[in-house]
Amino acid sequence: MLRPPATPPLTLSDCIERARGEAPPLRRRLLAMVYEGVLLFGVTMTAGMVYGIAMQQKHALHDRNGLMAAIFLTLAIYFVWFWVRGGQTLAMKTWHLRVVREDGHPLTPFQAARRYLATWLWFLPPLALAWLVQWTSSRDIGSLLFVWVLIYAGMSRLLPRKQALHDVICRTALIDTRP
Repeated sequence: MLRPPATPPLTLSDCIERARGEAPPLRRRLLAMVYEGVLLFGVTMTAGMVYGIAMQQKHALHDRNGLMAAIFLTLAIYFVWFWVRGGQTLAMKTWHLRVVREDGHPLTPFQAARRYLATWLWFLPPLALAWLVQWTSSRDIGSLLFVWVLIYAGMSRLLPRKQALHDVICRTALIDTRP
């Protein structure tokens, strides 16, 4: 069976050069984020199942805060692990994206953890607003989330090198890994 020739991995000098340039197109970054969400469905379901068995949950709302904390930590481990070990999650590999420090070097564990926390800017502001005004309608909260994600994504067009706000805050860069 014929296979396409393997593309050589990026060298450190390639990463340094690409980190100085603009981010990959916003459309590709958003599509990678959607694909990441699909992959994370299995990760969160597995984490929830393990937590439910370990805590002997009889109902999904029993110890809900503990379950949310367990899933939050599971996602933190997932992202930090992949970002420190090669700078790419499974979805990022598929879409040829990599996260590096501003200088093009790999992320440290601390920097990866900080970036994980900062990426919650995609979701926390509208969720906090909905909580403050005591919205309970999933339609209203979903609409607010959708509008905020569009605003947050659009902000990247105004920021240096078109990186997302969380990358600017954490001094990281998303680069294109295509040859």
